Amino acid sequence: MYDMIIIGAGIGGLSAAIYARRFKLNVLVISKDIGGTTLEAHKVENYPSHTSISGIELMKKTEEHAKSQGVEIKVGTVEKTEKTKEGFEVDTGEARYKGKVLILAMGSERRKLDVDGEKDFLGKGVSYCATCDAPFFKDKVVGVVGGSDAAAQSALLVAEYAKKVYIIYRKDKMRAEPIHLENLENNDKIEFVYNANVIRVFGETFMKGVELDTGNKLELDGMFIEVGSVPSTALAIELGVDVDDTNYIKTDKEQKTNIPGVFSIGDVTDTPMRQAIVAAGQGAVASQSAYRFLKNG
Repeated sequence: MYDMIIIGAGIGGLSAAIYARRFKLNVLVISKDIGGTTLEAHKVENYPSHTSISGIELMKKTEEHAKSQGVEIKVGTVEKTEKTKEGFEVDTGEARYKGKVLILAMGSERRKLDVDGEKDFLGKGVSYCATCDAPFFKDKVVGVVGGSDAAAQSALLVAEYAKKVYIIYRKDKMRAEPIHLENLENNDKIEFVYNANVIRVFGETFMKGVELDTGNKLELDGMFIEVGSVPSTALAIELGVDVDDTNYIKTDKEQKTNIPGVFSIGDVTDTPMRQAIVAAGQGAVASQSAYRFLKNG
């Protein structure tokens, strides 16, 4: 029986685990991967202590920190969670684990365009991770779909390899931070295609381009989709955790959910700002709340 089980090993989950160990709690972290969406960040430049660091390096350091504190991490996919008399039981299909309290830190999944050809050319030109795949498009023509900071950062990264990058966005102006916009506008390789939506991806063995709802077509060797994310809340909903109308988990200021002993942090919650530093802070708060719950009964 663990004092605490954390589902998710992103920066929020690992931060919660680090604080749990400082409270002398016996903690287990279970996740399908270690690092979460932060791994996909080409550069992180708004996290204190690091002027600029890759998402991969930041999460490597966070993982090392957690393990140095005695945090136990198991890689696996949680299939089911349920309430028991003693606390909670977590089932990965291969093993079952018991814990007195539960922290949900499952993060979010990439939102899809859901257009013709998107699935067909996944891994054959279509990608959701510029950090992972940008190097494969050296001297190619590439599109980036989206208008957020993530889209801006992806375009800047892809431009380091590609000979031409089109940013395709449905509105007439990107909503990325001013510093990112400035960098985009100053990059000769990058061109904006505003007021347009991709409605079809076409090609043969590999994608060759996209069709837009403007009636135009763009010849592209690849396309990175950055149109936001959806929360990974299926486990929480099955457990009976309250979610809002967009399926994000509802929490109070102590990261408590409606179920006693269940806390939630990071991108899976209804936080107004989904950033690594926010998830890390929520992890600290959730661990303290969980410690008080265990101490006071």
